[in-house]
Amino acid sequence: MALCFGLVVNFGDDIEEAQAAALVDPVPWALRAGPHRIPLHRPMLRKVGRHVELSLLPEGVGWGCSMDGSIPRIQLGAAELTELAHQLYGLLRQFRGYLAAKVGWVPEELVDHDELRSEWSDQVKAGGLYGLVLCDELHAEFDPDADYEVFQPGYRWVPYRGEQPSDLPAGR
Repeated sequence: MALCFGLVVNFGDDIEEAQAAALVDPVPWALRAGPHRIPLHRPMLRKVGRHVELSLLPEGVGWGCSMDGSIPRIQLGAAELTELAHQLYGLLRQFRGYLAAKVGWVPEELVDHDELRSEWSDQVKAGGLYGLVLCDELHAEFDPDADYEVFQPGYRWVPYRGEQPSDLPAGR
Protein backbone atom coordinates (compact mmCIF):
# COMPACT_ATOMS: atom_id res chain seq x y z
CA MET A 1 0.00 0.00 0.00
CA ALA A 2 1.33 3.41 -0.99
CA LEU A 3 1.34 6.22 1.55
CA CYS A 4 1.91 9.61 -0.02
CA PHE A 5 2.26 12.94 1.77
CA GLY A 6 1.23 15.99 -0.19
CA LEU A 7 -1.33 18.58 -1.19
CA VAL A 8 -4.53 17.42 -2.92
CA VAL A 9 -6.97 19.96 -4.37
CA ASN A 10 -10.51 19.34 -5.69
CA PHE A 11 -11.41 21.78 -8.49
CA GLY A 12 -14.91 20.41 -9.12
CA ASP A 13 -15.49 20.66 -12.86
CA ASP A 14 -13.30 23.76 -13.32
CA ILE A 15 -10.59 22.28 -15.54
CA GLU A 16 -9.27 25.74 -16.51
CA GLU A 17 -8.47 26.73 -12.92
CA ALA A 18 -6.98 23.27 -12.26
CA GLN A 19 -4.71 23.63 -15.29
CA ALA A 20 -3.72 27.15 -14.21
CA ALA A 21 -2.87 25.85 -10.72
CA ALA A 22 -0.76 23.06 -12.22
CA LEU A 23 1.29 25.76 -13.98
CA VAL A 24 1.98 27.84 -10.86
CA ASP A 25 5.72 28.08 -10.49
CA PRO A 26 6.63 27.54 -6.86
CA VAL A 27 9.83 29.40 -6.17
CA PRO A 28 11.84 27.43 -5.51
CA TRP A 29 10.56 24.05 -6.72
CA ALA A 30 12.51 22.54 -3.86
CA LEU A 31 10.82 23.05 -0.50
CA ARG A 32 12.62 23.03 2.84
CA ALA A 33 12.16 20.46 5.56
CA GLY A 34 14.75 20.91 8.27
CA PRO A 35 18.15 20.50 6.59
CA HIS A 36 16.57 18.94 3.48
CA ARG A 37 15.68 20.60 0.18
CA ILE A 38 12.90 18.49 -1.30
CA PRO A 39 11.79 18.98 -4.89
CA LEU A 40 8.18 18.51 -5.91
CA HIS A 41 7.11 16.00 -8.51
CA ARG A 42 5.41 17.48 -11.54
CA PRO A 43 1.83 18.38 -10.66
CA MET A 44 -0.54 15.47 -11.25
CA LEU A 45 -3.89 16.46 -12.72
CA ARG A 46 -6.59 13.80 -13.08
CA LYS A 47 -10.33 13.29 -13.29
CA VAL A 48 -11.69 11.51 -10.20
CA GLY A 49 -15.38 10.69 -10.46
CA ARG A 50 -17.13 14.00 -11.01
CA HIS A 51 -14.24 16.30 -10.14
CA VAL A 52 -10.80 17.35 -11.35
CA GLU A 53 -8.08 16.75 -8.77
CA LEU A 54 -4.60 18.26 -8.57
CA SER A 55 -1.92 16.59 -6.46
CA LEU A 56 1.44 18.09 -5.51
CA LEU A 57 3.77 15.54 -3.93
CA PRO A 58 7.25 16.10 -2.51
CA GLU A 59 9.81 13.65 -3.90
CA GLY A 60 10.91 10.76 -1.69
CA VAL A 61 8.69 11.59 1.29
CA GLY A 62 6.11 8.79 1.13
CA TRP A 63 6.31 5.01 1.06
CA GLY A 64 5.66 3.18 -2.18
CA CYS A 65 4.50 6.26 -4.13
CA SER A 66 4.70 5.27 -7.79
CA MET A 67 5.92 8.74 -8.79
CA ASP A 68 9.05 8.27 -6.66
CA GLY A 69 10.31 5.34 -8.72
CA SER A 70 13.91 4.78 -7.64
CA ILE A 71 14.23 8.10 -5.77
CA PRO A 72 15.60 7.33 -2.30
CA ARG A 73 13.17 7.88 0.56
CA ILE A 74 13.86 10.81 2.89
CA GLN A 75 13.12 10.04 6.54
CA LEU A 76 11.33 13.10 7.96
CA GLY A 77 10.14 13.67 11.49
CA ALA A 78 6.94 15.39 12.52
CA ALA A 79 8.52 18.88 12.69
CA GLU A 80 10.03 18.54 9.20
CA LEU A 81 6.73 17.28 7.74
CA THR A 82 4.98 20.23 9.38
CA GLU A 83 7.44 22.66 7.81
CA LEU A 84 6.86 21.02 4.43
CA ALA A 85 3.07 21.16 4.89
CA HIS A 86 3.12 24.89 5.67
CA GLN A 87 4.93 25.52 2.38
CA LEU A 88 2.37 23.43 0.49
CA TYR A 89 -0.43 25.50 2.06
CA GLY A 90 1.51 28.56 0.88
CA LEU A 91 1.31 27.24 -2.68
CA LEU A 92 -2.41 26.61 -2.24
CA ARG A 93 -2.91 30.30 -1.47
CA GLN A 94 -1.93 31.01 -5.08
CA PHE A 95 -4.80 28.86 -6.45
CA ARG A 96 -8.36 29.94 -7.25
CA GLY A 97 -11.55 28.13 -8.20
CA TYR A 98 -11.15 25.03 -6.06
CA LEU A 99 -13.76 23.48 -3.78
CA ALA A 100 -11.67 21.74 -1.13
CA ALA A 101 -8.01 21.07 -0.37
CA LYS A 102 -5.90 19.32 2.26
CA VAL A 103 -2.25 18.58 3.00
CA GLY A 104 -1.30 15.36 4.73
CA TRP A 105 -0.98 11.61 4.41
CA VAL A 106 -3.34 10.30 1.69
CA PRO A 107 -5.72 13.30 1.83
CA GLU A 108 -7.66 12.41 -1.36
CA GLU A 109 -10.84 11.22 0.36
CA LEU A 110 -10.93 14.35 2.49
CA VAL A 111 -11.32 16.63 -0.53
CA ASP A 112 -13.95 14.57 -2.36
CA HIS A 113 -17.33 16.33 -1.97
CA ASP A 114 -19.31 13.07 -1.89
CA GLU A 115 -16.93 11.50 0.66
CA LEU A 116 -17.08 14.62 2.82
CA ARG A 117 -20.89 14.45 2.84
CA SER A 118 -21.23 10.70 3.38
CA GLU A 119 -18.23 9.75 5.52
CA TRP A 120 -16.86 12.90 7.13
CA SER A 121 -19.78 15.31 7.60
CA ASP A 122 -19.79 15.00 11.41
CA GLN A 123 -16.10 15.86 11.56
CA VAL A 124 -16.53 18.70 9.05
CA LYS A 125 -19.37 20.15 11.14
CA ALA A 126 -17.35 19.75 14.37
CA GLY A 127 -14.18 21.23 12.85
CA GLY A 128 -12.19 18.06 13.45
CA LEU A 129 -10.42 17.88 10.09
CA TYR A 130 -7.48 20.18 10.81
CA GLY A 131 -6.06 21.73 7.68
CA LEU A 132 -9.14 21.09 5.52
CA VAL A 133 -9.78 24.12 3.31
CA LEU A 134 -13.31 24.63 1.93
CA CYS A 135 -14.61 27.24 -0.49
CA ASP A 136 -17.22 29.52 1.10
CA GLU A 137 -20.07 27.79 -0.78
CA LEU A 138 -19.07 24.32 0.44
CA HIS A 139 -18.52 25.70 3.95
CA ALA A 140 -22.06 27.13 3.91
CA GLU A 141 -23.47 23.83 2.65
CA PHE A 142 -22.02 21.98 5.66
CA ASP A 143 -23.09 24.78 8.04
CA PRO A 144 -20.46 23.76 10.60
CA ASP A 145 -20.85 24.23 14.32
CA ALA A 146 -17.13 24.96 14.64
CA ASP A 147 -15.54 28.31 13.90
CA TYR A 148 -13.67 28.04 10.63
CA GLU A 149 -11.14 30.80 10.01
CA VAL A 150 -10.54 32.65 6.75
CA PHE A 151 -7.79 30.87 4.80
CA GLN A 152 -7.85 33.44 1.99
CA PRO A 153 -10.71 35.40 0.43
CA GLY A 154 -13.42 32.92 -0.59
CA TYR A 155 -12.03 30.05 1.52
CA ARG A 156 -12.29 28.90 5.14
CA TRP A 157 -10.43 26.30 7.16
CA VAL A 158 -9.78 24.81 10.53
CA PRO A 159 -6.10 25.75 10.78
CA TYR A 160 -3.52 23.06 10.24
CA ARG A 161 -2.00 22.02 13.56
CA GLY A 162 1.05 20.25 12.22
CA GLU A 163 2.08 16.63 12.17
CA GLN A 164 2.47 14.79 15.44
CA PRO A 165 4.75 11.80 16.04
CA SER A 166 1.59 9.72 16.51
CA ASP A 167 0.42 10.77 12.98
CA LEU A 168 3.45 9.20 11.33
CA PRO A 169 2.78 5.82 9.77
CA ALA A 170 3.91 3.11 12.21
CA GLY A 171 6.86 0.95 11.37
CA ARG A 172 7.99 3.10 8.49
